[in-house]
Amino acid sequence: MDVQILTADDLEKFRLRLLTDIENLLNIKQPKKWLKTHEVVELLGISEVTLQTLRNRKKIPFTKLGGVCFYNAEEIDEYLSKSKYTTL
Repeated sequence: MDVQILTADDLEKFRLRLLTDIENLLNIKQPKKWLKTHEVVELLGISEVTLQTLRNRKKIPFTKLGGVCFYNAEEIDEYLSKSKYTTL
């Protein structure tokens, strides 16, 4: 049986590597659940007027809070998938 001896230096290196790994995990950006108008306009490559028309025609669902429109990112993805085969 092979015996390995850990030194304080080995433990310190392990601690630093572990902290770095944890920091990297915490810094991973999570995808946004809700998008604002300017983000949807940029994502779809349309004007704000066109987005307003899509809202009025109930083609894109949205939620309005305090005068600001929010769009569920998953629903926008679904709309993008459907609109590949149709026009806006």
